[in-house]
Amino acid sequence: MSFTWPLDPRDLFVERYPQMTLGLPAEEVDAVRAAVTEMWPDRPGGWAYEWSALAARHAAAGRHREAAQAYGWAKFPSLADGPKRTALARQVEQYVLAAPGFPVEFERRVLTVPYRGGETALPVHLMAAPGLPADAPVVLASGGVDSWKTDLHGMWEQLALTLPARLLLFDLPGTGESAHLPMTPDGGAEVILGLVAVARAAGNGRVGHFGISMGGYYSARTGLTGLVDAAVVLGGPVERSFAAGRGFAFGMDGIVGNALGFDAAPSRAELDAAFASFDLRPALDLDVNGPMLVVNGTEDVHVPVEDTLVFEGRRDTRVELIPDTGHCAISRFGEAMAVITPWLRETLVG
Repeated sequence: MSFTWPLDPRDLFVERYPQMTLGLPAEEVDAVRAAVTEMWPDRPGGWAYEWSALAARHAAAGRHREAAQAYGWAKFPSLADGPKRTALARQVEQYVLAAPGFPVEFERRVLTVPYRGGETALPVHLMAAPGLPADAPVVLASGGVDSWKTDLHGMWEQLALTLPARLLLFDLPGTGESAHLPMTPDGGAEVILGLVAVARAAGNGRVGHFGISMGGYYSARTGLTGLVDAAVVLGGPVERSFAAGRGFAFGMDGIVGNALGFDAAPSRAELDAAFASFDLRPALDLDVNGPMLVVNGTEDVHVPVEDTLVFEGRRDTRVELIPDTGHCAISRFGEAMAVITPWLRETLVG
């Protein structure tokens, strides 16, 4: 189920430009920005059309990594229609073609994990520094509702090269290659519990979980309930974000509505009802958490600062608020990773 919704592409360029230029030259992003005039129509001036044209040029020249990045923006921010789904399929194709050139060990695998009394298939990527022993720890990692495992390749690659652990990268239910599953608190947690079991069997038994944005909701959940040995929450919503009546910026209502499995734009009441079950207050009231690191920017327009500060004073928990940056500290991302990487290393390996 999916739907489109009114969305001004100019707003997306305003918010995501720093992220776009992490993986593509600024002049190429600027050219697409100048060409795009509308969000959904599949024609010149359309978002998916113009980004896909850039991606196709990279693909034709054999620049598969850049092609995968551009197709990633073509399918952004949600798999709400056919052109977006086509762009995702082409992104995966180009990414696999690029993989032999990665400076890390890489494997694409489809896992089978428990889901609602049955099983479901879940495409994942395994990534590690060359020569990493098989008995290293494993870190589950995911992005959020609109930036998925393949989109964040550059970040994962750097983390894999500097961390003595193997990364198991996945898309959250309701997103990316897991879009066939609606995003629900318990359903998502069940999928991740299955991935934790795979990770414990695959390495030395020690497992971390690094979640970004909505992925941080699920890593907060695994951390608070003590299911993993180290949990990193980067820009994760946990409590105040799900309060009734809260609005979203930059088209996030439609992005989240698609991830939740609605087939038309949900009303405020429908979103409030869906979000009520996400509130992590019951888990926050427990005292069974494992080691946790909670990080965000002070100027986040999506996640209230209270959802970071609520972790202050908990045992085995470190909280870092980075000033003068927004959601997931994206404009000061190097500073965030300079905290996250050594913390994961020390917590998982010592």
